[in-house]
Amino acid sequence: MNAQDFLVEIGTEELPPKALPELERAFLEGVTGGIAAAGLAHGAIESFAAPRRLAVLVRALAVRQPEQEIKRRGPPVSAAFDKAGQPTRAASAFAASCGVAPGELTRVTEGKGEFLFFAGRKAGAETATLLPAIVQAALDQLPIPRRMRWGAGEAQFVRPVHWIVLLFGAETVPATLLDTPSGNATRGHRFHAPAPIALTAPADYADALRGGGKVIASFAERRAKVRAGVEAAATTIGGRAIVSDALLDEVTALVEWPVPVAGRFEDRFLELPREVLISTLQDHQRYFAVEDPHGALTPWFITVSNIESREPAQVRAGNERVVRPRLADAAFFWQQDRREPLGARLAALDAVTFQAKLGSLGAKAQRIVAISRTIAESLAWNVDHTSRSAQLAKCDLLTSLVGEFPELQGTMGAYYAAADGEPQAVAAAIGEHYLPRGAGDALPETGPGTAVALADRLDTLAGIFAIGQKPTGTRDPFGLRRAAIGVLRILIEKRIDLDLRSLIDAAVALQPVASTTAADEVYGYVMERLRAYYLEQPGTRYTTEMIDAVLATAPRSPLDFDARLAALAGFLARPEAASLAAANKRIANILKKADGFTPGTVATATLHEPAEKQLHAALAKLRDGVQTAVAKRDYVEALSALAGLRGDVDAFFDAVMVNDPDEALRANRLSLLAELRALFGGVADLSRLPG
Repeated sequence: MNAQDFLVEIGTEELPPKALPELERAFLEGVTGGIAAAGLAHGAIESFAAPRRLAVLVRALAVRQPEQEIKRRGPPVSAAFDKAGQPTRAASAFAASCGVAPGELTRVTEGKGEFLFFAGRKAGAETATLLPAIVQAALDQLPIPRRMRWGAGEAQFVRPVHWIVLLFGAETVPATLLDTPSGNATRGHRFHAPAPIALTAPADYADALRGGGKVIASFAERRAKVRAGVEAAATTIGGRAIVSDALLDEVTALVEWPVPVAGRFEDRFLELPREVLISTLQDHQRYFAVEDPHGALTPWFITVSNIESREPAQVRAGNERVVRPRLADAAFFWQQDRREPLGARLAALDAVTFQAKLGSLGAKAQRIVAISRTIAESLAWNVDHTSRSAQLAKCDLLTSLVGEFPELQGTMGAYYAAADGEPQAVAAAIGEHYLPRGAGDALPETGPGTAVALADRLDTLAGIFAIGQKPTGTRDPFGLRRAAIGVLRILIEKRIDLDLRSLIDAAVALQPVASTTAADEVYGYVMERLRAYYLEQPGTRYTTEMIDAVLATAPRSPLDFDARLAALAGFLARPEAASLAAANKRIANILKKADGFTPGTVATATLHEPAEKQLHAALAKLRDGVQTAVAKRDYVEALSALAGLRGDVDAFFDAVMVNDPDEALRANRLSLLAELRALFGGVADLSRLPG
């Protein structure tokens, strides 16, 4: 038999539910990569992940590595034999490492030397001997921030390990991984089927667990079953389940044998804001809320049990008992918070520290007001609404409801502001100013909300950089990466033209800690995030070099950057682009090596060669039009005009010696090239492009 199925299963205590999909993906990649590196042929590979297990099934895995051809170069012949022609220690050692006698080695000439050489074939290793190391390497590479020890052993993993299956064909692969000996027995559901389940073949794994173990090992299959069961349960009670992908993934990671159960809470809780109810049910209880056909919440919820109970009514009653006090607390906080207006908490913000060196939340709120006013004024948005929104934006952090449900910050502020009679635009802005909360999230829609969202993020970036706490590696405790991307998404996707550099300067100037470098650092940091923003978009047509070419112009507005980049991409599709990019690179190198040169005005009288006269005339003809187009940000028009210079530029370099021995000629030609480069540089630095 040349191939057999292989199964590895790591049986653990309950794995972190939010990390389970990533652990499954990483384990699959690790095992797959190890098999590929070993040169083992195989068929389809399937992964499994459930609360107490990670597993990979490899179909038709070769039982042995292919024979390997070995070619090795040894020591120089001059060092391999002594004067009597006998092998030296160097030759003997090399021959021994190849498994042959020195006389069986050949010779090869490479370069100026002659060397001993071995060519042979080596039988491939048996797959069973390679599998433990492949699995161990995959386990070592799993993305586990904190590994734990258990018992008296030294093994470390995300959770204690209780069993390991290593089954190749019908045979167990002997090994000890994570202080646990391998075997051929998996385990079923913790309560329904706790006894070991012996596996006779890897391919039986999923069916054996599903049939006798009450475990659906496939994450995707279990997820589909959870969704279908929840939606069916909601339909039975005349509603529609609210199913988010995040909650669906988390619930799937919590159950091995999903059993949907419908529960109910008192109608009086429907008076709570929709977000409070959903947060209580979804984020705190992992329940699916249910809405009616018109989109209004109903007093029903769907929970997914991990037990097929003989008394489902008891399961339902237990969950209803659990959720009732959570909703009662939320209702109490909602009533308590509305006893005083949101603005009454302004003074209390001064007693809450934002960051030790940057002062209180009250001080931060004042800075947000100042920055957001500047934004609103420059865009002719309602300044009064913007200022009031910024003033109240952080007040809901002091409410009881947000203290209990921090994920509702901003959302509750909007409700409280509306209840206080604040203008609708102010209430909406308070709710929007945390947007976008993450990748793909919605952007603020109103002017005041947009201004406050930008101001809040810019203040945080400026302050944290001013105190020298910029992100390092994966450490970003203040979420500055998310803040920078949020600023860029708002400005680019909402097509808002703002001088971001000026706003950064203003934000840094408002900080209580003086810094002469923070503004440059924040600008550079945001521009780096701008690079990632474009490169990470699916199907992007932009390259790192194109982005660098535009960044070299230090654009002050992300929208301006966007226009330059789009124009450059279009220009590079033209036939003239490669030649002009190469010319710009050549010009940059020439000017860089011109020690002591300072560009000046080109002297017409000093132009001797026809090619340099023609280039100068062409530049003079194009200059005003290109500069006008750049001033209007019509970069497509500017680059289109500059594309017409290709012939003149090529002719110049073919016919003119720039570094002429005559100092006056040389300086004049360098100034001509500097003028050419500056004209292109009004859009992008083409010297940074390949070519």
